[in-house]
Amino acid sequence: MLNLGIPAAWEQVLEQISAIVSAAGVDFIKWDMNRELHEPVDRRTGRLGVHAQTEAVYRLIDALLERHPGLEIESCASGGARVDLGIAQRTHRVWASDTNDPLERQGIQLGTAAILPLEYIGAHAGADRSHTTGRVASLPFRLTTALFGHAGLEQDVTRLAADERAAVTAWAALYRELRPLLHSGELVRADAVPEGTQLWGVVAQDRSHAVYTWAQLAEGPLANVPRVALPGLDPQRRYALRLREDFGAAMRQSRSDPGWVGAQPLIASGAVLTRAGVPLPALGMQEALLLEVRAV
Repeated sequence: MLNLGIPAAWEQVLEQISAIVSAAGVDFIKWDMNRELHEPVDRRTGRLGVHAQTEAVYRLIDALLERHPGLEIESCASGGARVDLGIAQRTHRVWASDTNDPLERQGIQLGTAAILPLEYIGAHAGADRSHTTGRVASLPFRLTTALFGHAGLEQDVTRLAADERAAVTAWAALYRELRPLLHSGELVRADAVPEGTQLWGVVAQDRSHAVYTWAQLAEGPLANVPRVALPGLDPQRRYALRLREDFGAAMRQSRSDPGWVGAQPLIASGAVLTRAGVPLPALGMQEALLLEVRAV
């Protein structure tokens, strides 16, 4: 570990990185620092060096961004474990976790979003078998989960089958469509949901548009899904509710969906959607789908 509190070391690192950025035309840096600093001691002074090292990193990032205004920096350390307020002021996104297993990511991203905005949280759709857990997940589950964040792909797209390429293409188009909402709205969460399920989403500041993810994360005791309220909507407005399965349908646990699911959106008041709720499709294990709501 280089002691960036030493001015000459700090200057050397700055010049080396800056030279590479200029020569290679780098516009994105993943700043990964997977080294634990357990109260390191500055051998010159005999004092603890954690604070000095942290402030030196801040100054280093500031200097790089001043020299290269178009440069974007992602902060990552052991999967985003060191996202402090100083780093959040300087970097453009963070990596929430080294696992991109969508089952784990559903909780990781929701928990991280309690503090950081979704547009700041890197979220990737990986290969069918997770490199961290070995768990296999369906493509719709992986893609749906990755929508809720600073989305990206983490797999070899040249190895995708034709239908998978079509799904990923549709997913990318949907992300571009929903990104203004996802990256500016208010995070909401439904607490009164059946065991093993999770519903959370983003509602526009003016309550005109919302998108939710409905996920089955574990086995539950119910064969049918009771009414689930969609939080954050304006009770005085009317809305159109529909499923968005642009990139593939989630596996169902029941023979048929609730009666409102069809080609035409369900028109209902915000009061009904937020208080009485609607019955939702019963999903298979480790599946998720998107619900979109627009004011009419």
